[in-house]
Amino acid sequence: MSGFQRTLGLKATIAIVIGGVIGSGIFMKPALMASQLGSPLLLLSVWLVAGLVSMFGALSNCELATMFPETGGPYVFFKKIYGNVFAFTYAWAAFAVINTAGNASIAYVCSQYTNYFVELPRFSAETEHLLQLNIPAVGIIFPLENIGIKCLTVSLVWILSWINIRSVSYGAGLQNVLTLMKAIAILLLIGGIFSGSGGSFQNVITSSDAMPSGWALIGSYMAAISGAFWAYDGWNNITFVAGEIKDPQKNIPKALFSGLFFCILVYAFINLAYCYALPINKMAASSFVASDAASVSLGTIGAGFIALLVILSTLGAANSNVLATARTTFAMGADSKWFSATEKIHPKFNTPSNALIFNGVWSSILIFSGSFDVLTDMLVFVTWFFYGMSSLGVIILRFKMKDVERPYKVWLYPFIPIIFIAFVFFFLCTTVYTDVNNYNNGSSLIINSVLGILITLIGIPVYYFSRNKISK
Repeated sequence: MSGFQRTLGLKATIAIVIGGVIGSGIFMKPALMASQLGSPLLLLSVWLVAGLVSMFGALSNCELATMFPETGGPYVFFKKIYGNVFAFTYAWAAFAVINTAGNASIAYVCSQYTNYFVELPRFSAETEHLLQLNIPAVGIIFPLENIGIKCLTVSLVWILSWINIRSVSYGAGLQNVLTLMKAIAILLLIGGIFSGSGGSFQNVITSSDAMPSGWALIGSYMAAISGAFWAYDGWNNITFVAGEIKDPQKNIPKALFSGLFFCILVYAFINLAYCYALPINKMAASSFVASDAASVSLGTIGAGFIALLVILSTLGAANSNVLATARTTFAMGADSKWFSATEKIHPKFNTPSNALIFNGVWSSILIFSGSFDVLTDMLVFVTWFFYGMSSLGVIILRFKMKDVERPYKVWLYPFIPIIFIAFVFFFLCTTVYTDVNNYNNGSSLIINSVLGILITLIGIPVYYFSRNKISK
């Protein structure tokens, strides 16, 4: 896994963390979460709890990333902890679902909001439905739907891939600029909402009459936390590029803690601003809560400002994900004949060019198929399973590799990893229970969590059929 130069400094790694986390979730999820909870105070608590849990997971990953500061992220950790089969299964899930579908969905949102300023072409309804594919357990998809948005999305994926193929420094430099612009725009949004006269702090303490109670409240709270987890996801992008970070033993913990702490503050204040601007019932009924909240203070220019903010946020998140996630595809090439080409480093640019191309091709297929919308529904479930296994790995390695130097040790060990693991277990169980219930009562045609498990398990036969005789 050697061959890369350590070109990423602290500023770039912090930008990767912030850029990978703050995407579209904070602008899309709060309305649904408000309808689930019916209480602005509970809504604010969800964002703080999800942020704290994410921080516990990040601190646990810090110990592993500083022990093995190599390109590939969790793939490298999992080989040390659980062996080649488990590590490859993770890498397969990352390639098939987690990374590529995530990249596709974020870039798609960016294109959707570009459509606010420039009307993108699309076929007539008749033409859009000429070509249809019926995929078992996924549903009917129409590749010709929203062709303009899809073409722009594919173009964005390949432009960002090309930039990151040409140079890690170019990708990191673009990330610095986009993250700075995003941060400024978010601060302006928060300041604009609070400085306006249309909001009221009474909205922050007034709950809806439809607020659930008892066991229903627990289920709703966990469902809302799932949405917050999606918005916080991306904090582990930095571990994928650990082999390219300067002084990783110091910079990885600093970047993860400061970057994620910044995201927690931003999410808390943005949601407080939403609650200040809109009563909880209006938030719940809003199709785009950020735009509605901004229009209270910013008037008609609010919608345009929000569209620009979403474009900046999603473009930054897409670049961070394209830069980081290809490193897992690169790392899995060492153990698979089918993916062996992804292990090649570009002789001139010193980047994982083939891995970026592989990810770009599969992301493009998902974009035109439209099936990535279904795949993203299971992203949080599959991702958090592996997050939990990472934290469990911290405890295992404390026994398995007692004498290996640990430049960073997770705070309050073993309590933080144990709390994180327990929460992940509870979250996964409640998610499966909710998915099965939704399937049984007809509100969902597929069980997302089970489909995620099946796609992940496909990685096991793929490993055995494609493995190299000699593991590197």
